[in-house]
Amino acid sequence: MQTFKNFSIIFLGLFLFLCSALSLANAEVQQHQFVIQATKVKRLCKTHNSITVNGMFPGPTLEVRNGDTLEVKVVNKCRYNVTIHWHGVRQIRTGWADGPEFVTQCPIRPGGSYTYRFTIQGQEGTLWWHAHSSWLRATVYGALIIHPREGESYPFPKPKRETPILLGEWWDANPIDVVREATRTGATPNISDAYTINGQLGDLYKCSSKDTTIVSIDSGETNLLRVINAALNQPLFFSVANHKFTVVGADASYTKPFTTSVLMLGPGQTTDVLITGDQPPARYYMAARAYQSAQNAPFDNTTTTAILEYKSAPCPAKKGLAPKPIMPSLPAYNDTNTVTAFSRSFKSPRKVEVPTDIDESLFFTVGLGLNNCPPNFHKSRCQGPNGTRFTASMNNVSFVFPRNFSLLQAHQQGIPGVFTTDFPRTPPVKFDYTGNVSQSLFQPIAGTKLYKLKYGSRVQIVIQDTSIVTPENHPIHLHGYDFYIIAEGFGNFNPKKDTSKFNLVDPPLRNTVAVPVNGWAVIRFIADNPGVWLMHCHLDVHITWGLAMAFIVENGVGELQTLQPPPPDLPLC
Repeated sequence: MQTFKNFSIIFLGLFLFLCSALSLANAEVQQHQFVIQATKVKRLCKTHNSITVNGMFPGPTLEVRNGDTLEVKVVNKCRYNVTIHWHGVRQIRTGWADGPEFVTQCPIRPGGSYTYRFTIQGQEGTLWWHAHSSWLRATVYGALIIHPREGESYPFPKPKRETPILLGEWWDANPIDVVREATRTGATPNISDAYTINGQLGDLYKCSSKDTTIVSIDSGETNLLRVINAALNQPLFFSVANHKFTVVGADASYTKPFTTSVLMLGPGQTTDVLITGDQPPARYYMAARAYQSAQNAPFDNTTTTAILEYKSAPCPAKKGLAPKPIMPSLPAYNDTNTVTAFSRSFKSPRKVEVPTDIDESLFFTVGLGLNNCPPNFHKSRCQGPNGTRFTASMNNVSFVFPRNFSLLQAHQQGIPGVFTTDFPRTPPVKFDYTGNVSQSLFQPIAGTKLYKLKYGSRVQIVIQDTSIVTPENHPIHLHGYDFYIIAEGFGNFNPKKDTSKFNLVDPPLRNTVAVPVNGWAVIRFIADNPGVWLMHCHLDVHITWGLAMAFIVENGVGELQTLQPPPPDLPLC
């Protein structure tokens, strides 16, 4: 009997080993080339020389399996410096491929190239890629879809078809000129002129109806929509007329399914939803418009549309006489209650191992600020409120990106003078963060300050919005990591009361958290990926103003806990 038991254990071990080996054997190395170039793109009746990838807007969709390796050669044929960030990819030990300019690499100069090499490990669902230089990601972005390994399936019924839905933001101008002018004057940049779905504006805008995106569905079938908010500066509501969504994933992690009629995505976030063709065959608008939480701030108050079209919908009697699609009822632009209800519906599909016995308990305030105009500045360079310049900060530090070395290069090579490791673990001054803040707290200090974490440390961060200048819903993205969102709330975080709200059983796993307006969110993760990792607001206007910081995660023990050496073609500054 004992011999049979031992044989069974050996057989089981051999079976699991063979399954693992077979899974690895099925993993592929995918090679692609991205050519960054100017391409004529016509929107709103005007043609612009927009920066694109391979002449496409949006750029190409990459489809891989969990376990696959990507090698993407990026050739820069445009007139701007560029990098590509693979948003949400963990980049285990491959921080050189993460992409944020002057953080993990120097930019790819015009005429240069760089090959990003990384492996997808333990992630399934929808991510995306985008430029991480200036405002190039206004047009340089695309979907990154991660399917299960060969022979594995989704934890939900297999959809009939899958469709990426990329929500974007369009300027009837050169976005680089827009941000450069704002940087010169210290004012807020001009708002966008339109929103897009898969690069098209929809028929509510001028000169746009014939190019409206069409998404097909058949009666009775269930399809998967992979929704991505690729907008630069705007959280967006998204809905389909007369249809409900079943949310099954977000940020390349599965979620406990729940039903909703509206989504809200902050810039950078993704949401996977099932939609069923259970309505009378017809044409239904898919629509997106702004969720705006900042007070008294201008925003693009337009609506973009696509069309969900039943293949069995009756054809119009005469060409051009098709009835207008049915329009969904979208929330009001300031409907924070709907946003809160939606955000709190996310949970992991099963009990998870949330880090406990915290080693690093951090408290980060986030928000805007105003700098007084320096005496040597002309008034035209300080066009913020009362002759100031807009800024933004975490823990009163407005992040300054280096210009001569990347942070990862300086860390790995021990180059002095590029950064310091004294980023404050708590705000230097405690105050009523969401109350009437004294103007003496409006002006942050500028610096390239990082925070060092030991390999394997268990980290908790309370991210607290502030009402300096204006409170706002901030989508905070952490590179190199997924994290559990264990709680969120409004007002000032109170550790004596609010810890009772912590969900340590089935919190959602995300890479971007929408910190509630005039509120807070608490995240936890284990620092098990060595390198330098940017944490920033994914409203691009805010990172431009300095709403960012970075972690140094030290190497652990042995090769598998150590950052890989830099690749030979890493761009030089």
